[in-house]
Amino acid sequence: MTGFRGSRSETMKKKVRVGDIFIGGDAPVSIQSMCNTRTSDAQASIEQVRRLEEAGCEIIRLTVPDDDAVRGFREVKRHARIPVVADIHFDYRMAIAAMDAGADKIRINPGNIGSEEKVRAVVEKAKACRIPIRVGVNGGSLEKDILARYGKVTAEGLAESALRNVALLEKYDFEDIVISLKSSDVQMNYDAYRIVHEKSDYPLHIGVTEAGTPSRGKVKSAAGVGALLLAGIGDTMRISLTADPVEEVYFARELLAAVGLRQNGPNVVSCPTCGRTEVDLEKIATEVERRLADIYGPEGAGSDLTVAVMGCAVNGPGEAKEADFGVACGRGEGLLFARGEIIKKVKEEDIVDELIGLITGD
Repeated sequence: MTGFRGSRSETMKKKVRVGDIFIGGDAPVSIQSMCNTRTSDAQASIEQVRRLEEAGCEIIRLTVPDDDAVRGFREVKRHARIPVVADIHFDYRMAIAAMDAGADKIRINPGNIGSEEKVRAVVEKAKACRIPIRVGVNGGSLEKDILARYGKVTAEGLAESALRNVALLEKYDFEDIVISLKSSDVQMNYDAYRIVHEKSDYPLHIGVTEAGTPSRGKVKSAAGVGALLLAGIGDTMRISLTADPVEEVYFARELLAAVGLRQNGPNVVSCPTCGRTEVDLEKIATEVERRLADIYGPEGAGSDLTVAVMGCAVNGPGEAKEADFGVACGRGEGLLFARGEIIKKVKEEDIVDELIGLITGD
């Protein structure tokens, strides 16, 4: 799928540094998430950040609404191994305090910070600290005149608001900017990002906000974020789910792998089953996938391998001949194969162990 990203180089975005991670330019699309702990509870937040790091999160964000949160944020920053972003709403003083506490980036909506002088104070502090600002807008924060012009929240209105707020930062000679403009409406979200992508060369933080619970949120995110990525739009991303944020990171990795932008361990292909299937294929495929994830971990090792788990002879070595390893199942048994060559027949209860052993050489 490199062809999709080939078009990205024609409209390559500026590169922004967040800690030791780059966003934009030729940098890979990075994975973000946000803690759902109270930032004031430093220990709980540190523990969650550690789990997110282990899952493959590359940038983490925490809300900083008050002085207690600032103190917790400082502690998290001391222990984190990935860049830490401060999420700021309403109180510009919290943005300044978070930067003093070591924030690698801040996220603000200039429209709800207050007066232009308050925005300027935040910008001047960010310049002094040499950290970027993410300008984040959404349907609930559109300026009154924009809402009046369009009559409701629209993609055009979201884009206009984002670009207006970017211009406010540029007014004070600040260009270390990342833009996000999220909607829970997949089509509106997509259209708004396309408009800004065409009108600005700042890197884009993409996602579908308030996507919902995992079952629904993953579908909306796959459609909305996946479409943007395939169009060459997006430099960093967060999958927003009403769930443990670790689940956001796992799904982000899966989505990036699905569109060809990230290696995420071996590619396990399995057929959808039909009336010819005479084994518990769902159980076998799920266990193979889990065992391989345990072996290869979250760093993308083994991504050059394709493993096929097929339910019958029709979808066996013939249809899956491009797989490096696989099994074609029959009645209570499976036929193991490697690169199109049949290896041996095994009992159903031994399929997973035998297939994993074949792959790993054990």
